[in-house]
Amino acid sequence: MEPVAITSGIYWVGGIDWDLRNFHGYLTQRGTTYNAYLIIGEKVVLIDTVKHYLFDEMLARIRSLIDPSKIEYLVSNHVEMDHSGSLPKMLEHAPNATVITSPQGEKGLRRHYKQDWEMHVVKSGDTISVGKRTLQFFLTPMVHWPDSMVTYIPEEKLLLPNDAFGQHIATFERFDDEACWDILHEEAAKYYANIVLPYGEQVKKALDALATLDIAMVAPSHGLIWRRYFPKIVEAYQRWSAHETENRALIVYDTMWGSTERLAYSLLEGFEKAGVPVTIRNLKTMHISDIMTDVLHSKAVLIGSPTLNNGVLPTVGGFLTYLAGLRPRNRIGFAFGSYGWGGQAVKEIETVMKNLGWRLPYEGINVQYIPDEEQLLAVKETGKKLGELIKKG
Repeated sequence: MEPVAITSGIYWVGGIDWDLRNFHGYLTQRGTTYNAYLIIGEKVVLIDTVKHYLFDEMLARIRSLIDPSKIEYLVSNHVEMDHSGSLPKMLEHAPNATVITSPQGEKGLRRHYKQDWEMHVVKSGDTISVGKRTLQFFLTPMVHWPDSMVTYIPEEKLLLPNDAFGQHIATFERFDDEACWDILHEEAAKYYANIVLPYGEQVKKALDALATLDIAMVAPSHGLIWRRYFPKIVEAYQRWSAHETENRALIVYDTMWGSTERLAYSLLEGFEKAGVPVTIRNLKTMHISDIMTDVLHSKAVLIGSPTLNNGVLPTVGGFLTYLAGLRPRNRIGFAFGSYGWGGQAVKEIETVMKNLGWRLPYEGINVQYIPDEEQLLAVKETGKKLGELIKKG
């Protein structure tokens, strides 16, 4: 239960959720952390809290440093309960603390907890002196809730952005240079793809506002603290918020009797023949939250399903609903499938792609019953043409 100093007088006092494997439908195979930060100076400040069941872990870390009743300010950067869930208990131990939050944060906290807490509401650019340090606040609405804001400490060049730049990963290490960049990048990409992706325009605005700050360290509320790789993750956020992709393809499908699977692998062969990187994902064996990371990087997304009861298979339907909610843009789309007598699945997939504003350069492939070799050769050629289209940019 030891705290970790991140700078002189500022400590990580959060909780590590080693066992978490599902975060409201998002698989977290590596667990997560809920990061809270304690500032000890002329005034004592706690920035964010942890999920309710890790309160005792956080409190033990705080108590090893200071009597929690000495906390004067409790900053709530974000209302979501993985960060505010311990706020009621924390205020029992720090009864004189003032909660600092955004205008939407005040509304959200009162709606969630029905408590008459003393709150200090801040807007972008507001500052509060806590002795030799200054807390400066910037509102970042819809990155990824209306109440979201970040806290900046100019004297330490330290940014505390709550969910921005986060990763779901449980680890003993606290800093990015103590871990593997490839794993951090993978988890940060998955986090962005499943949580932040719909809010690209808001992310751009937030990045523009934060670009004026002198930042040496970024301490998010999930995962590791950025001190070495921060420029690289900012560069990644800039690409992702602009919906920039790599020249690669993703094939996502489910199959009933194997026909749609044969079409998927023929398309795969076509991309390989064109020399374009391609990933194939079976919805029976791969979770949609992991597939979304592939969507984040892929210029072309191909989705296949047989027709079942005049529509797509349930697994494909679930993925399409999830995809539509996350709203990736600037993709090339292609639908394919097999059918017995109806054949509506391909059109249903194309409708979702069109609603997302994707470019559909070719009519979808819809094969009755079992594809023959001639049809599979034609499918392979379509994959090759899509690959050549990707290579043109």
